[in-house]
Amino acid sequence: MDKPLLVVEDLQVSVENKPILKGLTLTVKAGEVHAIMGPNGSGKSTLAFCLLGHPKYAITQGKIYYKGEDITTLSATERAKKGLFLAFQYPTAIPGVTIANFLRAALRGIRGNEVPVKEFRQLVKTQLKTLGIPDAFMSRYVNDGFSGGEKKRIEILQMAVLDPAMAILDETDSGLDIDALKTVAAGINSLRSPKRGILLITHYQRLLNYITPDIVHVMVDGRVVQSGGPELAHELEAKGYEGFRSTSQPAALGVTQ
Repeated sequence: MDKPLLVVEDLQVSVENKPILKGLTLTVKAGEVHAIMGPNGSGKSTLAFCLLGHPKYAITQGKIYYKGEDITTLSATERAKKGLFLAFQYPTAIPGVTIANFLRAALRGIRGNEVPVKEFRQLVKTQLKTLGIPDAFMSRYVNDGFSGGEKKRIEILQMAVLDPAMAILDETDSGLDIDALKTVAAGINSLRSPKRGILLITHYQRLLNYITPDIVHVMVDGRVVQSGGPELAHELEAKGYEGFRSTSQPAALGVTQ
């Protein structure tokens, strides 16, 4: 049996002494796409930031394992170098820094050495074509004056260039109209790989109309309370989260239904 790529065991996390995650367990294997759905305040974004090592989020109990290694205490930089990636719900603008320079610096940071110009240009050119992003974007400042859809497409471009083994996408569909949603979903689908795990965090089922997950998890009050196949997302769309709020026992997670 293949070893899990990401394992989260009984994770408990507080922010400013307020408990947010209350015993979350999750397993993602390479090649799998998992969707985490839940209402506002359930801890979805806290999980995303915690997986990438944001210092604001204090782990009070539990462990995070990546490729069998305990990374619970590693910094965000160390986790990124090992192949974890986070696409933000609200990408930050960086005026004065072009996308080309940003991507090259990020790639250099991940690899630990300078990337030859020819290799970098060919890599970026290939990914721009795959994602349908105009070459002219490379000379624009990072997210400066971008629409919501443009910001999210650049996040997916970063993911394509950095080629992480484990990608966490925090509400990538937030603020997108239907055309932008389809474009971003197509980009994510193009990056599905037997070697990569993807964790999609979302409020709504609509993103999953275009990206079919292997497993869907329902997260309520800092825990995953139920897991299932893609049909679980449709059940949520029809019935809402209310029926899951009273669930007291977390589900067995990470097992393909």
